[in-house]
Amino acid sequence: MRVGLFGGSFDPPHAGHLHVARTALRRLGLHRVWWLPSPQNPLKPHAPGELAERMAAIGALAAEPRMVVSDLEARLGTNRTIDVVRHLQRRHPGVHFVWIMGADALAHFHRWKGWVEIAARVPLCVVSRPEDSLSARLSPAARRLGSARLAETAARRLPMQEPPCWTYLVEPLHPHASSALRHETAD
Repeated sequence: MRVGLFGGSFDPPHAGHLHVARTALRRLGLHRVWWLPSPQNPLKPHAPGELAERMAAIGALAAEPRMVVSDLEARLGTNRTIDVVRHLQRRHPGVHFVWIMGADALAHFHRWKGWVEIAARVPLCVVSRPEDSLSARLSPAARRLGSARLAETAARRLPMQEPPCWTYLVEPLHPHASSALRHETAD
């Protein structure tokens, strides 16, 4: 089983998030994508909307058979990706997990608690995003993991690769961003 783990605030979830999830599902040959909305992103200053509301919105947006929405972070009492990855690998030793992120997340990945261990535990799939593609590819994490980068043409092999391993998928860019949508609804 090949499962993509797609974590984030998803505040609100939007078509750009779905674009990232669908791209990873298709290009990596995944069986499932598990959406893991965070109760509180430790790197964001504002508190996100209610978890139940965000989960319902993700469920409506990603209402596809191979997309699953989970409150695992809340149930584990954590907001750290490394805790989620450790838990899932202990609980499901035969599953090949891949961490999915947009390029905007890769630009700040070096600030995540345990990011080096995350990269050592699961392959990473980075999907291009309009706002941060260059800064992501020049980020401290991308530079440190440069030798572990798998060519985009070989992305389908990523879930079965031994970490550290990552790929950067270039797709037609999707313009939606949660911050812009929050500002629109606040006006």
